[in-house]
Amino acid sequence: MPTVLRGAIHIHYEVFGDGFPLLLFAPGGMRSSIPLWERSPFHPIRELSSKFRVIAMDQRNAGQSSAPLEASDGWETYTSDHLALLDELEIARCHVLGMCIGSAFCLSLAVRAPERVTAAVLEQPIGLSGENREAFHRIFDDWAEELARARPELPGAAFSSFRHNLYGGDFAFSVTRDQLRRCRVPLLVLRGNDVYHPGDVSEEIARLAPDATLIHDWKEGDAVSRAAARVTEFLRAHTPE
Repeated sequence: MPTVLRGAIHIHYEVFGDGFPLLLFAPGGMRSSIPLWERSPFHPIRELSSKFRVIAMDQRNAGQSSAPLEASDGWETYTSDHLALLDELEIARCHVLGMCIGSAFCLSLAVRAPERVTAAVLEQPIGLSGENREAFHRIFDDWAEELARARPELPGAAFSSFRHNLYGGDFAFSVTRDQLRRCRVPLLVLRGNDVYHPGDVSEEIARLAPDATLIHDWKEGDAVSRAAARVTEFLRAHTPE
């Protein structure tokens, strides 16, 4: 089982296909892991592994990955895992594609390590609508209760701080508007349309980022195959020679 080991941190990943690397961040909130790509309107491993070297991973404390939990943990903690995985695989630069919380991981990596990211696809990015913070708290708390039962050695007080570090902000959670305005990574944004993935957040990301394209319809019917083709075209256009 391929695993990145950094002390007590174990990050599970799988690699599919050949070509320029594409790092995937799955949907599923705090449970973001490889099997949850089955929820996507189009499955990026199946769609893209014939064209790219696709790397899929389980986020820390999800799926087959595990890590300690500290009160200081936040989006930067996940980004450090992503950079460690790229270093393990000796990947200097890559595309990234994320769905749901995976879009927040994409944005964090693009803002904090832009030299490592050539292009990013954001499928229904999460964000604050002004009315949905409690919804994010609930999915976090469900995950935290399950993890605490499985690993009672984890410090209970760290969970509330971790939750605040992730979901205490606004906009897209993992980055600020000012950070996004300065982000030069090309973005393809597939618009969200529900409580966790507000359409207004997708539209604002596409409006603020200097090099961003928005796709409105992509989740149903013929729009799915058209969106998959747009994603492939976008990634190929930004693949270095």
